Amino acid sequence: MRVSVFSTKPYDREFLSRANTRPHELLFLETHLDARTASLAEGSGAVCVFVNDHVDRDVLQRLARAGVGLVALRSAGFNHVDLAAAGELGVTIARVPAYSPHAVAEHTVGLILSLNRKLHRAYARVRDGNFSLEGLLGFDLHGRTVGVVGTGNVGTVFATIMAGFGCRLLAFDPEPNDECRALGVRYVGLEELLGSADIVSLHCPLAPETRHLVDANALGRMRPGVMLINTGRGALVDTAAVIAALKTGRIGALGLDVYEEEEALFFEDLSGTVIQDDVFMRLLTFPNVMVTAHQAFFTEDALLAIAETTMANITAFETGSGKIHRVGG
Repeated sequence: MRVSVFSTKPYDREFLSRANTRPHELLFLETHLDARTASLAEGSGAVCVFVNDHVDRDVLQRLARAGVGLVALRSAGFNHVDLAAAGELGVTIARVPAYSPHAVAEHTVGLILSLNRKLHRAYARVRDGNFSLEGLLGFDLHGRTVGVVGTGNVGTVFATIMAGFGCRLLAFDPEPNDECRALGVRYVGLEELLGSADIVSLHCPLAPETRHLVDANALGRMRPGVMLINTGRGALVDTAAVIAALKTGRIGALGLDVYEEEEALFFEDLSGTVIQDDVFMRLLTFPNVMVTAHQAFFTEDALLAIAETTMANITAFETGSGKIHRVGG
């Protein structure tokens, strides 16, 4: 089957080609999928898209008219897909429900360690011949309280790692799991978690009820100087409210691998341009903020798992046999 692969980067081409054992005809396209580019899928039975592609009603209608029956997401999240429209049009949506929770969880811990011990600042100083320790004071993670918001696959691995540091663990999730409880995680309400944790880490999916989960009210409940980490979805956090909390010191350190307006920025080299997003640029002025460009998933293990599951979804759709990881099914 012919598959139009949108938002292709060199690593997408490498890992999808490696996993394409059937093989399918893969048409690699660097452009994002949106209403203007949907016509490029003409003649394909499936499209393969990433997190910043548009899969709204208009796009799905155009894809359906072009004969596309499958949208294969090479991601776990599907908040950018109009599922109601897909159902009406008979277009199957498949995703990668789990690829490497360790990759995202380990990156989360990396942000915590870097922010706490000011590793990013120390690295730059030493390269400039500045060996002063002023401004680099951190704290022991052992004995600190870590709040885990969302204990699915990633949140559970993250909790496991932080338990190894000797942290006290609180969690909020509508569906607690026994694996976390066995680690000594105590499930509490969100308000108690926010008011008790030294570090708050977000690992929940983006849905209408979790959009701006961390807003001005939530920030007001947090302990002064709290460290906030988001490696989930950008819109879990109200960025304007977070900036205000950074200015007052309510947030003592902020680590982001996602940003609610990241579509115009992340995955591209903009080093030779003037970035027009004033809110994002304001974030970068704070010395206690570290932003990475949605790279938490970016390990060889995760990319191979994503590619293999994506190609398996496509093969199962074409052949009618094997498991398709349908969204909602």
